[in-house]
Amino acid sequence: MEPRNLIFRNLKRTHDMFVSHHKDLPILDEDLEKSLLSIKGRDAYGPIKYKVDENQIDGRQFKSKFDLLVEKERLEKEKNIKPNSKENLTVATINQASDKQIQLQTTAKSYKKGMELQLSSGVTINPKQHTHMTKPQWHAPWKLMRVISGHTGWVRCLAIDPSNDWFATGSNDRMIKIWNLATGQLRLSLTGHISTVRGLEISNRHAYLFSCGEDKTVKCWDLEYNKVIRHYHGHLNGVYAVSLHPTEDVLATGGRDNYCRLWDLRTRNQIHLLTGHTNTISSIRTQANEPEIITSSFDSTLRCWDIRTGKTISTLTNHKKSVRALDLHPSGEMFISGSPDNIKQWKNENMEFVQNFEGHNAIINCLAVNSDDVVVSGGDNGSMYFWDWNTGFNFQRLQTAAQSGSIESENGIFAMRFDMSGTRLITVEADKTIKMYKENEEANEETHPLQWKPNIFKKNRY
Repeated sequence: MEPRNLIFRNLKRTHDMFVSHHKDLPILDEDLEKSLLSIKGRDAYGPIKYKVDENQIDGRQFKSKFDLLVEKERLEKEKNIKPNSKENLTVATINQASDKQIQLQTTAKSYKKGMELQLSSGVTINPKQHTHMTKPQWHAPWKLMRVISGHTGWVRCLAIDPSNDWFATGSNDRMIKIWNLATGQLRLSLTGHISTVRGLEISNRHAYLFSCGEDKTVKCWDLEYNKVIRHYHGHLNGVYAVSLHPTEDVLATGGRDNYCRLWDLRTRNQIHLLTGHTNTISSIRTQANEPEIITSSFDSTLRCWDIRTGKTISTLTNHKKSVRALDLHPSGEMFISGSPDNIKQWKNENMEFVQNFEGHNAIINCLAVNSDDVVVSGGDNGSMYFWDWNTGFNFQRLQTAAQSGSIESENGIFAMRFDMSGTRLITVEADKTIKMYKENEEANEETHPLQWKPNIFKKNRY
């Protein structure tokens, strides 16, 4: 017989043997089924089951760890009681009857005194402390002082002279204009950029004005001759931010090419190329303290740089949306950053997060801080929020109005700065105007009381 026919015959015999039972389920092995279920349960719900079992005693579930520890303490006491002693039986009965009362009294006592609760098992329970919001400092309300017109395009940036005598503004009309700070009169117009001017910086040691724009150029203007004396070439796209080191001859610039470049003022050579950001650099701040350079970017991060090595000291990733605004406190110990999700306050030391300023629900284009601990944030919808630096309390809100002839959507605020005295606030806006604000001198704490309500449960999330 051929092997092929033999195989078919054996298959037929096997089929005939089991054909009457092919629909029946196999007999379950109970031990094997329990093992299989336990393995599946441990694999899928192991961490949760462990936490549930951890809070159980004799099948009873306890919601809090405190209740569990109190119950364990009670069971340990019962084990140590002699069954023949009447006194011990009485004590056990009292413990069982007043278990909840003792627990509440102990908890209230520990919360009242703010002391640790020490159990005989060696476990220490720290009472939860409520976070109290300290009362903010009173600040006088601010009011509009002057509106200056002169640019024919959106005014994008400004810088104030260290002598507090004049200030400069840059616009979409490709011009840089210099204004008298006291009177608001136009002094001078500088032409040279072939596209929007996005950043300005004035040196406090030389008669120089630095400007950058969307034409990929960085220019150095000699204010004695009112002409360009240096160009800094290297950026591959529009330059949005420029900042001058207060003590060194170092210029920092950044923009749409995602790089921050450090330049030597005299030789025009590039010192460092700071790489790390993955999107447009929106703002740069330099200071004499560490970190000497801080940058913000549309990639939702802040980076602090070492000016000597050109490497990142730390990267702050707390923001969830693009960071468009950045400013330093005049003391040099802290700084602040603005994003549509929150305004965040930081310490320079260890780049530590301090608190959130919550409430300004807009695209925040600019921030300004003065020596009186007043913080101002400007939004893309024309809203201005005034905050107390120490507590993050919002004590005033203003809404700018677009000048006549502009459409309603052109009331965005692009940049703002306090003057050197901190008593004047200058903003540049999309309605082609420059606005100046000052404190209301007639206001006091009695006529304009602080609308403050303490909140002991205030939480500043990262």
